[in-house]
Amino acid sequence: MQADFDVLIVGGGINGAGIARDAAGRGLRVCLVEKGDLAGATSSASTKMIHGGLRYLEYNEFGLVRQALKEREKLLKIAPHLIAPLRIVLPVLPDMRPAWLIRLGLWLYDHLGGKISLPPTRTLSLKNTVEGAALTPGPTKAFTYSDGWVDDARLVVTNIIDAAARGADIRTRCELMGLQVQNGHWNATLNATGQTMHVTAKCVINAAGPWADKVDALAGLSHAQDMVKVQGSHIVVPKLYEGDHAYLLQNPDRRVVFAIPYQGKFTLFGTTDTPLSGDPGAAKLTTEETEYLLTAIKRFFKKPTTPQDIIWSYSGVRALFGDADKNASELSRDYQLVMDPPGDTPPFLSILGGKITTYRSLSEKAVNIMAERLGQKNTKTWTGTTPLPGGDLGAGGIHALHDKIIIKWPFLAHATAQRLAHAYGTRIFEVFTDVTHAADLGEDFGHGFTEKEVRYLINKEWARSAEDILWRRSKIGLFLSDKQRNQFQHWLDQEVS
Repeated sequence: MQADFDVLIVGGGINGAGIARDAAGRGLRVCLVEKGDLAGATSSASTKMIHGGLRYLEYNEFGLVRQALKEREKLLKIAPHLIAPLRIVLPVLPDMRPAWLIRLGLWLYDHLGGKISLPPTRTLSLKNTVEGAALTPGPTKAFTYSDGWVDDARLVVTNIIDAAARGADIRTRCELMGLQVQNGHWNATLNATGQTMHVTAKCVINAAGPWADKVDALAGLSHAQDMVKVQGSHIVVPKLYEGDHAYLLQNPDRRVVFAIPYQGKFTLFGTTDTPLSGDPGAAKLTTEETEYLLTAIKRFFKKPTTPQDIIWSYSGVRALFGDADKNASELSRDYQLVMDPPGDTPPFLSILGGKITTYRSLSEKAVNIMAERLGQKNTKTWTGTTPLPGGDLGAGGIHALHDKIIIKWPFLAHATAQRLAHAYGTRIFEVFTDVTHAADLGEDFGHGFTEKEVRYLINKEWARSAEDILWRRSKIGLFLSDKQRNQFQHWLDQEVS
């Protein structure tokens, strides 16, 4: 009996999306199911960075850092609209890690990944400089080094768009309810908005992140039984400083937090590491986390910040592995791919741990493993050099694309054109197809976010709710008033049943 699919992927986060893209591109018949929205949990709750993980060097994670730095280079090339270089300022504090140790770590960071395209580490004075102007008195010296910024949710969606274009069947709001072996295949029971259905697959890949243990249990397996769930929370506040650089700041507990420019008018601050024992879907900024982050802001920045200044917060749960008795910040961000040995049971692969920077290499390894078990002949890897949809910017890069958008649609504000260039890359010409006049964009919900774009998100990017659209696909929710968000919700209720 022929199975409906070669591969059933459970989970629409970054790992599931990357695996779906890779597998579909190799000719495998792929079905991906996600119980909520794409990037609806952990993968849209990151610190928005593509980075090697400088602090992991303290825990001797040299292999992970090397792999992540190599991946950083590849991702900068295949998704230049979604990922951009980010310069990070690391102030030296006399009562924390000594300057020589930090400099040694940064030298390793510059060289572990091989040849890099980003600027190397430099020493910086914080006296009478832009980088020092916003900081409280104290540190006078800093190091600046390079990493990358990413629109995490759009990275997930863009991988899914490519997977679907290559033949993958993408089902959101579709929950896996059961798994049984039938005629040598996996028979999956799915529930999509109250409707029960079944699909069969030759193999299953569990990419459910902090829900991996639940998916394993449906198959009668225990790959993820030792998984440790850690909540990370972030806050967004009005801009704390001028400049397009970020800060890596050392706390007295030897943890670090990032301050990152966000959406032009804000500063993103985080993250926390809070052990979680409850439902990952209920992750929410706690009072203790709020106090921790605001205390760190007060410690480093002159500008006063209170709980009332928090414009937005988000929390996600990372699925890590290691000793649960360790401090959460010390647990490895590496990943494990756990595969059942060959036998009577169809192949089942669980993805445990990981970080957004290494998603592509993780996906490649996962598909390699599964393709071998399936006897797939096309094992040629391809995702490290093929641009993601919209990433074929060509000469001039993102700035040239911005100029083309302004020339083609001169009625767009420059800030809107810039946002569209980064969100969609060259796909913007598909988003705004047939648009020749401002009236063709339909209703404007505020800040240049129009009906034309929203309908594209609904029809082509699996968006359904206001949260999907305002906070994941676009981030425009940060700029809208309560009244505007309510008006948008009313419009959406009329359009999406």
